[in-house]
Amino acid sequence: MAKPDLLQVCPFAEPVTAALAEDFSLHRYFEADDKQAFLEKLAPTTRFIATGGHHGASREMIAALPNLEIISSFGVGYDAVDVTAAREHGVSVTNTPDVLNDCVAETTLALMLALCHRVPQSDAYVRAGRWESEGPFGLTDELTGRRVAILGLGRIGKTIAKLCQAFNMEVVYHGRNAQEHVPYPYYADLTEMARAADWLVVIAPGSASTRGIVSREVMEALGSEGKLVNVARGSLVDEAAMIELLESGALGGAALDVFAEEPHVPERLRALSNVVLLPHQGSATHKTRAAMGQLVVKNLKAHLRGEPLISPVV
Repeated sequence: MAKPDLLQVCPFAEPVTAALAEDFSLHRYFEADDKQAFLEKLAPTTRFIATGGHHGASREMIAALPNLEIISSFGVGYDAVDVTAAREHGVSVTNTPDVLNDCVAETTLALMLALCHRVPQSDAYVRAGRWESEGPFGLTDELTGRRVAILGLGRIGKTIAKLCQAFNMEVVYHGRNAQEHVPYPYYADLTEMARAADWLVVIAPGSASTRGIVSREVMEALGSEGKLVNVARGSLVDEAAMIELLESGALGGAALDVFAEEPHVPERLRALSNVVLLPHQGSATHKTRAAMGQLVVKNLKAHLRGEPLISPVV
């Protein structure tokens, strides 16, 4: 019996591809020269899509596959999938939550520690021989006793909060609504929260409603001693304003894993000494990426077998 057709929008690690190939006939969209013709050829038979959080699935792609039933997306963020179009066409959407909570939270704390203790700068100081020739490196900040404000207290946000408490930090948060049975003070106003905080950690979903939510006003409220950490999506922060404020000293520092136009990082941002920059590495460990890939496969196979989806979004 022929395997059902699956549109593979982006490359996956070999174990994921091999697991998909057990039950599906894979069609590699990312290798097609004429992508429109590729979709037209697959239109009558394709019921499944496997994609990545950055590649997603557009309204045009969804509409081009009239028999599409499910889009399984690699990553907790699914803002690149046109969820509205999926609903309109009766298409299920899944993502890969929970399996990356610990890893992203660890990366967040690594960024915070690197920024406040100036780890990249002190490492460069030693490598350049300056410790021996110039003497001790300067004093730095620390996390203990500081107040960290979390924008987006979801699964990952709660894990970050617990790790911050291990460093004796005070945790507060902002979201669309206050959450019951959460042991942290809630701020209904993001700017007010930023003004009261030493650190602002951004871990809210990327969407039209959160685009630019960390505005110039919010960052000015965070202030010249405040530090911004973004491990969510670059779209949540007014990047141009952030760079200006970092350059002028109106914002104390930033630790960033995500950017507005990845993989492009503005030269002005790369030139700053009060920032720590990662190439979107939040969940990029062998263990976590393997678990994410397995969940993509499990959702697709569950749908194929008529079983409940493991992590449905729509």
